[in-house]
Amino acid sequence: MTKPEEYIPPKVWTWDKENGGQFASINRPISGSTHDKDRPVGKHPLQLYSLATPNGVKVTVMLEELLALGHKGAEYDAWLINIGQGDQFSSGFVEANPNSKIPVLMDHSTTPPTRVFESGAILLLLAEKFNAFLPSDASKRAECLSWLFWQMGSAPYLGGGFGHFYAYAPYKMEYPINRFAMEVKRQLDVLDRHLAESRFMVGDEYTIADIAIWPWYGALAKGKVYNAGEFLDTASYKNVNRWTDEIAARPAVKRGRMVNRAYGPLEEQLRERHDASDFATKTQDKIEAAEAKG
Repeated sequence: MTKPEEYIPPKVWTWDKENGGQFASINRPISGSTHDKDRPVGKHPLQLYSLATPNGVKVTVMLEELLALGHKGAEYDAWLINIGQGDQFSSGFVEANPNSKIPVLMDHSTTPPTRVFESGAILLLLAEKFNAFLPSDASKRAECLSWLFWQMGSAPYLGGGFGHFYAYAPYKMEYPINRFAMEVKRQLDVLDRHLAESRFMVGDEYTIADIAIWPWYGALAKGKVYNAGEFLDTASYKNVNRWTDEIAARPAVKRGRMVNRAYGPLEEQLRERHDASDFATKTQDKIEAAEAKG
């Protein structure tokens, strides 16, 4: 491996706004809001503020799965948070999540409304609220939560580690790409070995562990994130791909991955969702066709 010019850290780090890669404009070393803007509130008790990144997809899939089970209380409004434009730094959003990350759920069925941030916390709250997708057996519940928190701890190495240096950094660097590629392949092997013995993450029961892991590692297995499928040889993880395909075929998953999506085929983008009928009438292809007609 060719050794690059050695970086000697300064005694005190300072922020270089120009040295952050693709997302330099939204990364900063301080928290808090940058502008005043109220948080919109729709007609349903559950108000989601999100974007269809893997973490955002977890929650919309969960909500659509709950609705598919007949839980009418899971009806929700989903508001688009454009992180590229800094919506997550508005005063209304920061009030809901001081960490300025999507997704955020506000539950207005309580007084005062309950705020929940961090996608794993949202999944767990919804599972307990509706008594669904979380095993009641103590051992299976422990297994489910172990895999849920495995995902929460592992995905930063995939996204902020491998994804950043492979796809988003200002230039390609051999050492970090190799380091994080090794870790991501280890994670895929962990999943593949487990799924060789188990239909879902917890035996034959579909749970919030699957809902959390699928948007990250299912997309990775199919080469849909970072354009890295060939580089990581993700097709070789046969059990992960089998599991990925089964989950992707679920109708609620198909709906959930469309919500708050602002990229890809227009017919797969439901940028905001305020009613179940929106999937049939308000996808972006239909909105743009109607605008074109005047």
